[in-house]
Formats: sequence, C-alpha cells, structure tokens
Amino acid sequence: MAATDTPVDELTEEQAGIELARLADALATANRAYHTDDAPVMSDAEFDALKRRNRAIEERFAHLKRSDSASDQVGAPVADGFGKVRHAVPMLSLANAFDAQDVHEFDASIRKFLGLSEADALSYTAEPKIDGLSLSLRYEDGVLVQAATRGDGEVGENVTANAMTITDVPKTLTGVSGVIEVRGEVYMSHTDFEALNARQEEAGQKTFANPRNAAAGSLRQLDAASTQARPLRFFAYAWGALDDPLADTQMGAITRLKNLGFSTNPLTALCASPDDLIAHHADIEHRRAALGYDIDGVVYKVDDLALQARLGFRATTPRWAVAHKFPAELAWTRLEAIDIQVGRTGALSPVARLTPVTVGGVVVSNATLHNEDYIEGRDNKGAPIRDGKDIRVGDWVQVYRAGDVIPKVADVDLSKRPADAHPYSFPHTCPECGSPALRDPGDAVRRCTGGLICPAQAVEKLKHFVGRSTFDIDGLGAKQVEMFYLDDQLAVKEPADIFTLAARDAGNLTKLANRDGWGDTSARNLFQAIEARRGIGLDRVLFALGIRHVGEVAAATLARHYSSWAALTTALDAAANEPAFLETEAKAQKAALPQSPAWADLLAIDGIGETLARALVTAFANGPERASIDRLAEQLTIEDVAPIAASGSPVAGKTVVFTGTLELMTRAEAKARAEALGAKVSGSVSAKTDLLVAGPGAGSKAKKAQDLGVETIDEASWLALIGDG
Repeated sequence: MAATDTPVDELTEEQAGIELARLADALATANRAYHTDDAPVMSDAEFDALKRRNRAIEERFAHLKRSDSASDQVGAPVADGFGKVRHAVPMLSLANAFDAQDVHEFDASIRKFLGLSEADALSYTAEPKIDGLSLSLRYEDGVLVQAATRGDGEVGENVTANAMTITDVPKTLTGVSGVIEVRGEVYMSHTDFEALNARQEEAGQKTFANPRNAAAGSLRQLDAASTQARPLRFFAYAWGALDDPLADTQMGAITRLKNLGFSTNPLTALCASPDDLIAHHADIEHRRAALGYDIDGVVYKVDDLALQARLGFRATTPRWAVAHKFPAELAWTRLEAIDIQVGRTGALSPVARLTPVTVGGVVVSNATLHNEDYIEGRDNKGAPIRDGKDIRVGDWVQVYRAGDVIPKVADVDLSKRPADAHPYSFPHTCPECGSPALRDPGDAVRRCTGGLICPAQAVEKLKHFVGRSTFDIDGLGAKQVEMFYLDDQLAVKEPADIFTLAARDAGNLTKLANRDGWGDTSARNLFQAIEARRGIGLDRVLFALGIRHVGEVAAATLARHYSSWAALTTALDAAANEPAFLETEAKAQKAALPQSPAWADLLAIDGIGETLARALVTAFANGPERASIDRLAEQLTIEDVAPIAASGSPVAGKTVVFTGTLELMTRAEAKARAEALGAKVSGSVSAKTDLLVAGPGAGSKAKKAQDLGVETIDEASWLALIGDG
C-alpha cells in the first residue's frame, strides 16, 4: 500500500519517510502556486489536510523530520519581477484548531505557560479569518512609504505602487509620528469578483477560480495600473514594527487602527472563555454565506498584549493565537480488509481498506485503525470506545476526516454487520519475517522481535539513515537503498556498508557504472556524495542511528550535553554497567532504576526521560547493534558540538537548575529564557551544576546544592542576573 493511503497513526517507518518526502514536495509546490503564482493547485482544506498530516507524522516520527519540512516554513519565496523587502518583524503563520477540543487545549496551553488557573480571568479576541493575501504597510511620520507581501515570512515582495491604488489603504495617517507598520489582508468581495470575471470573460481573458486568487493576482501585477483597475479591499488586524504601542490590548489596538482610518472587521469580538470563542465561531459560521467575502475560519488571540509578549513565538507561529478552521466531514462506507504493515521499530500497524468514498471533497480508500485495542473497541487503558463495538472485515463504518488526508473510523453500524463477520484476530507473528510479535506491558503497539533479521526493519533503518534530516546522501534514496540491500556484490545491510561501497566497487569486475540505471557520472557522483558525508555532526549521527524514541530534537539535546562521540559512548557504557541493563528484560522491568553517576546524569538532561534513556543505553549495550554502530563510527569523522554561546550572556555555557515554586514566571518561561541565553537547563543537582535558582519549597535540591557548594540564588536575583529584573 502506498504511503499516501496509510493512516498517520499506523504508518510504518518506510511509509513515514516516503510520505514526508511526498508532502514536502506537494506542500512546497502548493505554497509556490498559492503565494507566488496565485494559481492554487489544491483547495485550502486540502492544503490544511496535507500540512496537518505532515505535522502528525513528524510528531509520531520526530526523527524523520526533514530539513525542508513545511512545519518550519511560512508562505513561499518572492517571485521574479518584484523587489525584495525584509520584514523588520517576521510575518508568521498561525497554528490551526479544528474542533472545540482543540480550542479548549489552546486555552489550557496558554494558562499552563503563564501559570494561570482556570479561575483566573483571560480574555481573547475572535475575528473572521479572511481568505486573501497578507499585506504589510509601513508608515513613517504618518506617510505610507512601503508595502510588502508576506513572502516566506522573512522576505516579501515590494508592492508599494500597487497598494497605493487600494481605496481601503490610507496614504497618510493623522497624528502619527515615527514608524508604524500595519498588517492585514487584501481581499475581493463576491460582488466585485463576479463583475471582474465577467469583464475578463468579455475581453477573452482568463477568469479567476475564486476571489482569493483574483485578489492575490491583482495585487501582484507588475503594472500598478492593472492593479488599480481591480476592486481590491483591505482589512487591518495586526501590526509589525512600532515606535510607539498602539494600545495595551488587542481589541484596543484594533480600535486604534479603525480610528486611524483603516477598515477593521466589525465581527471582531471580545470573549471571556473558550466556550465564548466557540459560540462566536458558530455565529460567524452561520453568517458566512451572507458576509459578501470569503473566510475560512475564526482567529483567536490573547487580548492582553503584555501576555502576548510573555507567550512569545514558536518557530513559525505565535503561542498566543490560533486559527479555528471550519469543521470536518463524515461518511459511511464498507471495510473490505485489514492489512498489517511493519515499521522500522518493528511496530505492527493495522490499516483499514475501504470501499472508496468521498470525505470532505477527497476520495479515500484507507483509514487508521491505530492498534489492536482500537480494533477490539477499547482504549489502551481498557475503557470502551465506540460504546465497545469492535471492528470487523465487512462492517459498515463511519469515517471521519479532520484535517487529515487519511480518515479515522468513528463508528460501526452493527445493523449492517454481515452474519459471517468474525472478530479480527491480530497477528502474533511478523508478516515480513515470521518472528514473534510481542507487546510489552504499557505499550499499545505489538512489535516484531526479528530486529536485524527482519527485512522490513533493516531496510527502513537504512532509508532513515540516508534521509534528508540525517546523512542526506545525494543519489542514495529509498529506491537505491532497496537495490543495494538485495545486491549480491555491493550489499548494503547496515550503515557502515555505505561507506565501503566505493572500495568494494573498485574490487569488482562488474562496476556499478555499468549496471542498468547507472553510468560513469551517476556512480562517481554517488561515491563523492558518500565521501562528503564522512565528516558529520554528532547530533545527525545520533539521530541517524534510528534508535527508538530518539528523535531529532532529543538527538540535538544529547549532542549538546555530551559534546563529543567519545564522551557520549563513554557515558552510555558506564550507564549500561548496571544490574537493570545486565539482567533479562523481564527482570529489568522490575528492577530498581540504576543510580550510577552516568545514568543519573543522563536522566538529568532536560527533555530526556527514562523511556528514551533506557532505549538509548540498551541500543548501545546490545552486542550486534553496538558492533554495527562501532563499524559505522570507524568510517566517520564525527564532529564535536561547539559550546553554546550567547553574546553578553552571564549564563552562557553554565548548567542551571530551577527548583521550588517560581512566582514571577512559569517553569516553562524560565527554561526557555535560560536556554535562549546559552545556558543548559538540568532537572537535578550534581557536581556539574553551576547555579541553582530556588523558589519557595526548594527542598532536597537546595540541600544537595549546599552540600556540593553550588551557588544558589532566588528568583529575583536570577532575573537581575539575566537583565530581566
């Protein structure tokens, strides 16, 4: 089954890598078509579905995240023909919510970050999400001097002359001095769109597919006179660079923009709770058809601008805002079969084969079945789901598509169940290699125990190893990995074999260059690309090993902590010399956690939990796997990680521990601030700790710091030290 037909929750490692590559290409193409060419190749719903699928795969397979991931991108590069404008403040995109639960989770995440209880007042603005083209307007001393599109979020297109033709865009602002950068959305009303298309058709010219395309294409005309002939509108709702604040709140700032002469959306409302946001969303959705312009959801923002500043930003989205899109759709169809796929970590993933059905405008033929518990009608804690109804081949099932290309099974119609339908028997052996498939206590997934002898796992590990986010060897992709894995003369069974390819090829009578699909140039380029990867960073090597639970972020965290391959392996070897790692697996699960300095140091790394630590140590302690890792290391020059440095920071390179109750900021804020200043944040006190920041209730950590002579300060002193006091 193709990766694109497989549910996210049940993708194998191979499919995940293939699918992320496909999604990277599809989303990049869609972004260029939408933002640069103004000729979308898919609907907004389809784009959101692909992007959410991409994010879901990355969350499940963090170690497979690509360097060109759409999760880290905003918009698309500027097109030829326009000057470039670098935004003083990046124009970021928004995270999405698709249902009421997402909205409540958004509110909960805000409160958790800020340290607010459910009883604390927290207001939000809610405004229609205009389906148009983002525009930034820069005014200096009240005069419009520059207009730019979003572009890729960092650099946009200079469309100043075109923006000057839009009636809703003020050319001067009264009573304004200094710099004020107003942001909003250029759009076209339904009436104006229909009139424009009528004129286009009468003139024998190309018509537009929708108002958004028409607005974007009109704003990005190389001739401003052409833009002037198009009926464009503009809603202001945000800002970038400012010499003076507009107001103290989001709603106050919107009112200020309106008073300055900008058009603002009259449906923007102030809401006091998630339930109020959801109610306003429903009200706007009911009005949607009569608005006269296109919207695709409602945007929620924390109203207090001081809180917005505290919340800050993720890589491409603000923490303090979310776009609540309009809801998913349901459909009923027949479940024809259940297939099992095997991933890189040996996970057996069940996938439902469906009679094709259209859900949310997309024809789908597969759905996620998660795991064997889900099929049997219960969650991983034994509680019933779908009222305890199991799923059987032949069932009439309801599928649910919520921002994902592949739907989920929401319900089963027992009245249509065939009389001969039997409960599904989940396999206890691997369909790829026949090895026992076991399920560990607490694990919802059954896994093949074949390891290196399981071809599905071996090939998937190699594909991961050469992926874009790991070794990224040009000319050695999934297809080539499969070829070399089965090759008798140039077999690649483990990563180290890749780096002996050239030498082995030189000793063969039949050269790679003479084989079908290869030539002198392609073979030479492959060997050169492999050679170029002999020198590589510690984090990428660690991520490339494909150790379960060790994703890209964890690999980078471990690399920063240990700095070198020698230090890492020495620490892991020391941690492995504990009874829990020398006993049988069954005994190890019951054994007390080892407390050697090496193991304690590993667990103290912020973001490294026991499950990940145990998987990492076990991998390096496993004889065959360690031998394979050592053979790889012998072929490489693994680069050390340079110490973290932050210019002018008094804590750069120091190890900091926070303990007790922080009263002036949350623990999440404190950690984020310390790391931004180049410090390492640890979860426990040791001889390596440089500074303990202790709030009320510090307890044993403060006592241990005193015993070790570790400098201890309170929260106010910490803020003064880093310049936030």
